[in-house]
Amino acid sequence: MKLLLTAFDPFGGDSVNPALEAVKLVKDTVGSVQVVKLEVPTVFRKSIATVQAAIEREKPDAVLCIGQAGGRFDITPERVAINIDDARIKDNEGNQPVDEPIFADGDPAYFATLPIKAMVQAIKDAGLPASVSNTAGTFVCNHLMYGVLYTLAKKYPGVRGGFMHVPFITPQVVGRPSTPSLSLPDVVRGIEAAVGAVGLHLNDVKLPGGAVC
Repeated sequence: MKLLLTAFDPFGGDSVNPALEAVKLVKDTVGSVQVVKLEVPTVFRKSIATVQAAIEREKPDAVLCIGQAGGRFDITPERVAINIDDARIKDNEGNQPVDEPIFADGDPAYFATLPIKAMVQAIKDAGLPASVSNTAGTFVCNHLMYGVLYTLAKKYPGVRGGFMHVPFITPQVVGRPSTPSLSLPDVVRGIEAAVGAVGLHLNDVKLPGGAVC
C-alpha cells in the first residue's frame, strides 16, 4: 500500500518542527507500506490545498499527517477533527481566523479512519509513550486534519486518513524547564511504528483508549 505522510514546517517562533525533522528520516518503505513524504506550510487553507494536490497526484491508499504538540509527553494519534478554526496565534502568513467554519458544507466533525488504537499499541510495543488524543486543537493541525478527512469523504471514500501529534524534540526544550520531550530518533521510531500499524490493520483493534474527563 502507499501512504502519504505529511509534516508541517516550523511555526510559533520555533526554528524546527519535530514533525518535519522526523518525517524526513522515516524509511521510504515500512513493512508493506510505501511512504511518500510531503512538507506542508503551517498556513490556513494553503495546508489543505497542498495535501489535496498531493492526494490527487500520488493516489495514496492512506494519508497520515504529523504535527507538533508542544507540552504533550507522548505520541498521540488523533480521534476526531472539528469544523472550526479558532487561532490563538497567527499562522506563518499572518492569518488568524476566529470562530470560523473550515468548510460550510462539512459535517460538524470527522473521525479518523486510520486504526488509531492499533497505532497507539504499536508505538507502545516499540517502547515509547503513546495514547489516543480526543482533541487536535483549533489551529492549523485540526484545520488540516478536518480538511483531509472532508476531502477523502467527498472525493476519495476508499482512502483512509488521520493525524498524529508528536512532542517537542529535546533541543526545543532547552530554556523550557519541565517541558516534556522525546529524542528525534524516538519520534522517528514512533512514526514508523504507527505507519506499520496502518499497513497491518484495515480495521482498528478494540482496546480501551478513552479519557475519564
